[in-house]
Amino acid sequence: MVNTKKIPNDSEGNGSESMTSRIYSRMRADIISGQLEPARKLKIAELRRRYEAGASPIREALSLLTSDNLVERLDQRGFRVVEASAKEFEELLRTRTWLEETAIRKSIENGDTTWEEQIILAAYRLSRVPRFEDNGQFVANPEWEVRHKHFHMALLAACGSSILLKFCDQLFDQNTRYRHLSAPSAYPSRDINAEHGAICDAVLARNADVAVELLVEHYQRTSVFLARTA
Repeated sequence: MVNTKKIPNDSEGNGSESMTSRIYSRMRADIISGQLEPARKLKIAELRRRYEAGASPIREALSLLTSDNLVERLDQRGFRVVEASAKEFEELLRTRTWLEETAIRKSIENGDTTWEEQIILAAYRLSRVPRFEDNGQFVANPEWEVRHKHFHMALLAACGSSILLKFCDQLFDQNTRYRHLSAPSAYPSRDINAEHGAICDAVLARNADVAVELLVEHYQRTSVFLARTA
């Protein structure tokens, strides 16, 4: 059957900013989930059909994604999804660990009771949803992914630096992309809720050294798995 749905053109400018935002969010999610695979060329015509949008918001969304280091601009040849490699992942993990150690220490130093309450709530909400939609097939549960990020970012929220939080946010998404690109059938048996709970307890106890140690171990366990399945 011929698809007769109209693809918006560039003259349809009403709400262009919100359209760009929607396309950016959808494309970003598709890259992080691996639906738009590493090194894939992002052709405007194909993206217009995929996201049912005009060329201008597509280009604007691609430009935003270059700032997130999820898309790269090719000289005179458009855009593509950034490549993925073991070397890049190792660098990503090191940088993420450095930044989050600083952020979590400052959060423990600065955080008030409202910050503590947000961590407790985020940890509880995360524990209430399954990690996978189908444990047999290891199909990622989108709601778990959202709550997982919310929990980790809540730990850092009182660090006092919006710039630091922005970098941590970007590195979280890049790490999630690698996790989705790994072989799901080989996923190790881990009590992720227990790991999150231990980190949460250390943070609430204001024990920065233990919190950092547990957070680094949490990331290292994932990195060992990803290296094994790359």
